[in-house]
Amino acid sequence: MKTIMCYGDSNTFGTNPHGGRWPREVRWTGKLQQLLGDQYYVIEEGCGGRTTVWDDDLELFKNGRKSLPVALATHKPIDLVIIMLGTNDCKTRFQALPCDIAEGVRQLAELVQTYPYGEWYEIPEVLIVSPIHIGDNIENSVFTGFDMIASKKSRQFSAEMLKVAKAQKCYFLDASEYAEPSTYDSLHMESNSHEALAIAVYEKVISIIDKECTKG
Repeated sequence: MKTIMCYGDSNTFGTNPHGGRWPREVRWTGKLQQLLGDQYYVIEEGCGGRTTVWDDDLELFKNGRKSLPVALATHKPIDLVIIMLGTNDCKTRFQALPCDIAEGVRQLAELVQTYPYGEWYEIPEVLIVSPIHIGDNIENSVFTGFDMIASKKSRQFSAEMLKVAKAQKCYFLDASEYAEPSTYDSLHMESNSHEALAIAVYEKVISIIDKECTKG
């Protein structure tokens, strides 16, 4: 059985833009499990408000760099870690440039690659997923902390995160090519976007596993 850990924020958690959380069979991680079948184990490690590397004084315990080692220790052995973070880094209070946000993702990928798993455990592969765009109307969303610049920053994610994926020798996928934020809150995905993203990630995962099996 191959183990895949999906490490992200509220769009990995599966926040429903209309309230609550999408059921497992609706959110992209659950659909990914369905598509992959019982020879794979998909672990959901999504947390609303999670950043790449920033401490948030308003929303505590959201620093992705601090919680990632715990997740790696908890779930090993892991074959593939999927990192989809960066959206919350666009909050005004962090004043982070797109290149800074991508650097945060790079540091997380490096952490996965250098974590001391122990002699019985292989180092996982890493798939960096550039998040969906933030909607143009984010300033009027029920979710606060973002200004109109956040949407523009999110549209620069793909190019910046592709650079760090290449630098860290990670796999890469741009979620914005397949999914989009709900017009209701400009931040979270409707069910159709969860499905579209799940299919895209599934195809990427299969190509990664096939490639790694060929190398092995």
